[in-house]
Amino acid sequence: MSLRVYSGTANPDLTAKIVSHLAITPGDIKIGRFADGELNVKIGESTRDADVFIVQPTCAPVHDMVMELLIIIDAFRRASAKRITAVIPYYGYSRQDKKVKPREPITAKLIANLISTAGADRIVAVELHARQVQGFFDVPVDHLPAAPIIADYLMASGVTSKNIVVVSPDVGGVARASELAALISAPIAIIVKRRPEPNVAEAVEIVGDVNGKTVIMLDDMIDTGGSVIAGANALLARGATEVYAAATHGLFSGDAPEKLDASPIKEIIVTDTIPLRDRDRHPKVTVLSVAELLARAIERIHRHMSVSKLFER
Repeated sequence: MSLRVYSGTANPDLTAKIVSHLAITPGDIKIGRFADGELNVKIGESTRDADVFIVQPTCAPVHDMVMELLIIIDAFRRASAKRITAVIPYYGYSRQDKKVKPREPITAKLIANLISTAGADRIVAVELHARQVQGFFDVPVDHLPAAPIIADYLMASGVTSKNIVVVSPDVGGVARASELAALISAPIAIIVKRRPEPNVAEAVEIVGDVNGKTVIMLDDMIDTGGSVIAGANALLARGATEVYAAATHGLFSGDAPEKLDASPIKEIIVTDTIPLRDRDRHPKVTVLSVAELLARAIERIHRHMSVSKLFER
């Protein structure tokens, strides 16, 4: 099978970096719209018996990007591609992974069903909101954590030479924080919080010692910024000397860039799973790339090699 990597319109810059690491050219695909707004996908080359990888985070505008991914998958299935892998650096709707209240949807499962039904044979995702979302798919899922990339940056920048502690902003993120803490040989602490409504978080208690320490607060995403800012204020009130925030996905919705820039957080570390707008790139934001990680995963999948070997240290 020949290896082909194609890009949706969600994050073409990331795709360009991925194919550069693979030393191949991006696949020929054109995505346009009919006059009424319907998406129109055209593949400009034969993909019969090809090993196709489609890079498409389902970020804002979420509905457009999800629908675009489904149509692209269907186009390749009908073009007789041998295998279709959806590379989804950011999986939208992953936060709706369970029923918290009666009569709520489990949208993470619905989107997984749609992607599988469209014809994807495999999924590659980076830092899912909850790892059990892998089980929502009826096809194999390669879940790539971003903690090693963040750990390498923290060690190279000298942050780990300080008296540090890794903090999970909620109980659900303890496994993620523990992974980073192990990589940089640091203790962990946990913020216990409540969410009275979506995108609103209130810190209730902090479990662990943060007094006199440099804190690295780790989450899978920063959306409106309210949760991470509330966490930073609570940590500083408990005696933390400075707070760094790290997250794989920088959504930065609404006025998040302005709020984060004015916050006491010293540095905000995100990756390029989601393309950042110019207004998101204020001096506090550091962007790390997942392109090499995804390229190496794609190559290993194409060669039928273990993906987990990427994370052995």
